[in-house]
Order: sequence, then C-alpha cells, then structure tokens
Amino acid sequence: MKKKEVQTFINMMVKKYHFKRSYMNSVLTYAKLDRDTLARYSGKYKSGSTNGTWERYKAHVLDKKSLAKAVKFKKAYYKTPSRASQHYQVDMDYIVGFMGVESKFGEYTGDYNVLDALATLAFHPNRMKKFFKSEFKHLFLLSREKGFKIQTLEGSFAGAMGCVQQVPSVARKHKSDFNGDGVTDAWNLEDCIGSIAKFMHKNGWEKGATVAVATTFKGKRYKKLKTSHRRTLSMKTIKRHGITPVKKFPQSKAYLLKNRNLNHDDIWLGAKNFRVLTRYNNSTSYGMAIHLVAEHVK
Repeated sequence: MKKKEVQTFINMMVKKYHFKRSYMNSVLTYAKLDRDTLARYSGKYKSGSTNGTWERYKAHVLDKKSLAKAVKFKKAYYKTPSRASQHYQVDMDYIVGFMGVESKFGEYTGDYNVLDALATLAFHPNRMKKFFKSEFKHLFLLSREKGFKIQTLEGSFAGAMGCVQQVPSVARKHKSDFNGDGVTDAWNLEDCIGSIAKFMHKNGWEKGATVAVATTFKGKRYKKLKTSHRRTLSMKTIKRHGITPVKKFPQSKAYLLKNRNLNHDDIWLGAKNFRVLTRYNNSTSYGMAIHLVAEHVK
C-alpha cells in the first residue's frame, strides 16, 4: 500500500467521522494484502470473473440439490418471507431466490477476511478502486455502529457479508430487524429476509408483475441485437429481429437478455422487475438465477 494514500484515508476518517487516530492505525496494522482478491479486479477484465458465468450458476445454484434446498427453505421459513412479502409488497418466491443465490440459504456466507479484502481493493490499483475505498470507509462505520471487532469479520472476496451478502454500505442502508429482537443482524436469516424484501421495495418492485419471459429464435447463437439488462428495446424491434416470446409479454419495451450456454444461447425478455434484481448485483446471469429459483419454488 502507498503510505501516503493510507494516511490520507486515516486523516479523513479522523476529521470527518471522528475516529481515534490510534484506533485507525491499530486496525490497519492487521490488514494484509489479499492477492486472490486483487487478481479478480486487476488486469484485463474477463467477463463473468467477478459475477459468475451462467455455467457456474447452473452448476452451483440451479442444480437439483440446490433447487431442492430452495423448496425446503420456503416450506421451513414460510411465515417469515410471507410476512415480508405482505409488509413490503414484494413476491416471496424472489426473496427465496435471493437467499439461495447469495448464500445457499445462509449455509455459506464467505470465509475471506473482510478487512484484508477491502483494504487490498481500496489501496491497490484495480478497476473498482473508488468503489472499494468507499466500502472500506463504510466498513469502519458499520463496525462502530454494530460494535464489531473489525479484524475478525468474514465474508466474500469483495467484502460482502451475511446471508444476503451485503457490502458494508448496503448493510448500513438496507438493515432490517425483521425478527424484532432489537438487533439488525446480517447473519440472521429472518433479518436477511427482511432486508432483501426492503431492498426490493425501495428499488420499485411491483408485486405480481412479470419478471422475465423465455423466447425462441432460429439457430443456436443469437447475434442480431445487442443484449443488455441495462437498456430496453421496443418489442417491435425485438420481434422484427427474430425473437418470439413463448407467452405474452405485457410491456411495450423489454430488456433483451442473453445467457450463453456451452452450445447455445438462451434469450429472455426482462421486465421492470428484472432490473430490480440486477441492482443488487449488476449481472444478467445473477438476475436470471434468482428468477429461475423463484419459478421453481412457486
């Protein structure tokens, strides 16, 4: 790490957020370079290297065992996602989808040292350095608010924690005490269910509305139109370029979505609700994995 850059960060935390300099210096002496984390965000960007490829999602989230767990989880915890659905006016099956994709329903919440991961990404050159420096700031603020021992926190290689894998800023913004014990806990399943329902609501989820519709097209690969979960195309344009939805799509515009399989492409039409899914993780594959888990447990 560049000592000057670290000192500038410490000075900011002391002046703006009133941390003790001795505390900041002490914590940062524990921070170690995490080369594995850095490798994921530096060098030439490889599509899917940090969000996961479609094949990876199919193998680890949409496999038979994981889908069976999704059904079991919905049954076992039915009251909580049902209550969250009613309170926040979101669809409970998509809450289940989030829980499955993010942490296998709380079974895997990450074993990376969060301090190491975020310090590495905050102070070493990488394509998302500005974002991670902000998250490093929020890590200190979150730890102070929650009384965490910052050196011992564990999460993902990107510093995401708990059963819906929240980076520190999201953990602070979308916290939820959904079990009513007076504590917001990113590792508690009920609180996680509440926080993800709250996130969906705040980002404009429309309960009962279409999320995605499958399509057909000629051939195995589709290259006629640019696919994206960030911009819409008119349905007239989409149909004119060889895409046929398998059932009625209710909106005049759609996100044209592509998941690339080993031997063929899957093309979907995404509605407004689909964009909400990708606001949690900016990836078509991510949103589609949640959608398919939700469809499975309906």
